[in-house]
Amino acid sequence: MPGYGKHVRLIAATLAVFAAALVAPFAHAEDLVVYTALEDDEYPAYLELFKKAHPDVNVKIVRDSTGIVTAKLMAEKDNPQADVIWGVAATSLLVCDAAGMLQGYAPGDVDKVNPSMKDSSAPPRWVGIKAWETGFCVNTVEAKSQNLPIPKSLADLAKPLYKGKIVMPNPASSGTGFLTVSAILQMMGERQGWEYLDKLHENIAQYTHSGSKPCKMAGAGEYPIGISFGYRGIIQKKKGEPVETVFPSEGCGWDVEANALVKKTPVKESAKKFLDWALSPEVMKMYARVYPVTAYPTGEPVPEGYPSDPFKQLVKNDLAWAAKNRDAILTEWTRRYDGKSEARK
Repeated sequence: MPGYGKHVRLIAATLAVFAAALVAPFAHAEDLVVYTALEDDEYPAYLELFKKAHPDVNVKIVRDSTGIVTAKLMAEKDNPQADVIWGVAATSLLVCDAAGMLQGYAPGDVDKVNPSMKDSSAPPRWVGIKAWETGFCVNTVEAKSQNLPIPKSLADLAKPLYKGKIVMPNPASSGTGFLTVSAILQMMGERQGWEYLDKLHENIAQYTHSGSKPCKMAGAGEYPIGISFGYRGIIQKKKGEPVETVFPSEGCGWDVEANALVKKTPVKESAKKFLDWALSPEVMKMYARVYPVTAYPTGEPVPEGYPSDPFKQLVKNDLAWAAKNRDAILTEWTRRYDGKSEARK
């Protein structure tokens, strides 16, 4: 057919141009490795916002409990794999910073952040986004069937009637476990704090390697009480589980979920974009819809289920002390109580 070859070449060239146009926006997509301890049913909704704003960045999430993420970061100290740390305990980031692993960066909106929720260096080496706190998850159906009053305080949890009825996170693997233990030692003093933890240990059925697992176990009726954190219990109740979240009358242990830029060569521009986004008003409003304490005011009301003034519920917490003494606390805790920890996978 006359001209057939010419038409084929023209069509092929047109298709090639069309294909190139489709591929072009993704041809230079940059991989960004993000380590996080944010809840696995929490961070995907946030991340969708980033993906819409930055489709040219291929975010690879590595998610685990705080202690596991911290151990992984320290193990990779001389050959860092992460580009960004997102939503990991400030006490852990202080440990990483002391090891020289973080690079200062001032993301957009950093000036709005409460000074107590960011590093004081200029530029800061870590910046908080929100705080999370100790809460007891109580299965109201199981508590009633076992004739157990709902505990209102840390003191209540040490009473003999709760023997074998409580699960709690291991502080070596869980940030929630660590902030709870750290708060007890700071509130009571180290001698009385360890004496209290000895009594509490008598009532513990198991220490888990996840901060959310005790609440999930309580919600499923495996144990009537799980020491966990407020968000987890409130979310489970919204899903229809018979869970009541109790904030201890003595006050709640807490820590800051914070972000940081990992020191490595080269530092990716996409890492800075991510940190700018992770502190932006758009995503901060999303944090505030489920967490009552955010790094700066968002205008969102306190989420249902939390105290009306959540700041008053938080105990005095010296994050620097907790970070400095972290290894010593975990060594002593492990020596005393690790025999009841669940087997590691």
